[in-house]
Amino acid sequence: MMTRLVPVLAMVLSIGCTTTGSNTTDKAKKPVVTADAYYPLNVGTAWNYEVKLLGETRTIDVTTLRKNAEGYVEDSTGAQFIADAYGVRDQKRYLLRNPIETGNKWTNVVSVSSVENYEIVASGQACEAPAGKWDDCVVVESRNRVEEGTVLVNEMTFAPGIGIVRLTTVLESNGKQIPQSSLALLKFTPAK
Repeated sequence: MMTRLVPVLAMVLSIGCTTTGSNTTDKAKKPVVTADAYYPLNVGTAWNYEVKLLGETRTIDVTTLRKNAEGYVEDSTGAQFIADAYGVRDQKRYLLRNPIETGNKWTNVVSVSSVENYEIVASGQACEAPAGKWDDCVVVESRNRVEEGTVLVNEMTFAPGIGIVRLTTVLESNGKQIPQSSLALLKFTPAK
């Protein structure tokens, strides 16, 4: 879906108990949350986004159309995604990777000359877009060196059960940040 705008998904929270002397108490159990909770891959799911790119603003509709024999779900842009034990990925990269916690880092080698470095920079926080407000969102930053001193930085915000609700791309060059594109969720329609 968004691979054309941003090359870019992940999580496991542990449940534990402690023993103190002869008394055993359970810690408050947190549900185990995985990347697929942040990226719905049901056929028929639809998103409507406002996209700002190269000084132009337009809207795009993205709908999941079919699941192929390998388990990838294809959307109306031609992008394909799958959720596995490690996270949610397209055919070249993990967009969100388990565990879903601030500080989790991973690297995607998408070609001989392109290495993308990802980090969950925030988790469990509120987020919003024109389509609404959500709790327990995750913000992922990816950095891809374009050339010496120039880095393309993408920031994706995922809402649980919704997917990407915001995405911004900036070019960092010579200490300056030059905005490249942005995407904001206008409407979300879950699969029926």
